[in-house]
Amino acid sequence: MPIVVDIDVMMARRKMAVGTLAERVGISPANLAVLKNGRAKAVRFTTLAALCEALDCQPGDLLRWEADEAATDAAAPAAEKSAVTD
Repeated sequence: MPIVVDIDVMMARRKMAVGTLAERVGISPANLAVLKNGRAKAVRFTTLAALCEALDCQPGDLLRWEADEAATDAAAPAAEKSAVTD
């Protein structure tokens, strides 16, 4: 998935345990683990805001976008064709 979740990085920087963060955010440790391990399909803005408040960070510290390798590989031939015809 092109969205990478870095909650574990911020937790390590803040020296905060999963249970502590889950309690401060108001979600179960199991749901926090789903987010932390990148298995979540979505996150509510209220949960993201609570994570940012508890970890004293910005949303961009917790989430980042990385290009999908399959999409990058598929786009490369099209980009090469347009470069040749230009």
